[in-house]
Amino acid sequence: MLQPQDRLIVALDVPGATQARQIVQAIGEAATTYKIGKQLFTAEGPQVVRDLVSSGRKVFLDLKFHDIPNTVAAAVKAAAELGVSMLTIHASGGSKMLKAAAEAASQSSAQPLVLAVTVLTSLSDSDLQELGISGNVLNQVLRLGALARAAGCGGLVASAQEARELRRALGAGFAIFTPGIRPAGSAAGDQARVVTPWDAIAAGATHLVVGRPILEAPNPAQAAEEIVREIQSAAANS
Repeated sequence: MLQPQDRLIVALDVPGATQARQIVQAIGEAATTYKIGKQLFTAEGPQVVRDLVSSGRKVFLDLKFHDIPNTVAAAVKAAAELGVSMLTIHASGGSKMLKAAAEAASQSSAQPLVLAVTVLTSLSDSDLQELGISGNVLNQVLRLGALARAAGCGGLVASAQEARELRRALGAGFAIFTPGIRPAGSAAGDQARVVTPWDAIAAGATHLVVGRPILEAPNPAQAAEEIVREIQSAAANS
């Protein structure tokens, strides 16, 4: 069983390692897992991952690999060698790419959880239409979610607004990571589909990815602890 604290992932969406270290130090024991995305990884490279892993933290490498199968498989293998616990690929890369990523992860010693990104939480129905994708966001999330699970991925990244339907359609036994989490009263920012921590857990999310509400809080540790308590309460009542 996942502990409430392990279900919170703090997004280190900061420009450099100095800021990342300050945040991790400020949060202390209130969180165990941190997301490293494109901004921080591009600025600092793999060393920032190694440093976090060596400190005993878990790393969610969110680079959203999307390329031909061989290239993605090689990237997954390299990420596994860094010791990451989980990583992302784009479900829209297709079943061959998804299978190649899942196989590369399973054959590594670290065996990181491969998470397929369905539809970015910044996108709306009208954005999909602009891209020439038929149907609405929910339809696309369900379509890509089924594809990813069939290909052997261990979980999905989707808005909690779609989590309940994903659970209903695909059943249990896989992780759902939900970004776009905003505690009640927080600004949505550039996210089009946001929910509270309580609602995300109640909808079936296994992990919550939270950035600005913690990073911009006067007391990041307290903000993280409050979200963990909300996770615990929601899980107990689900």
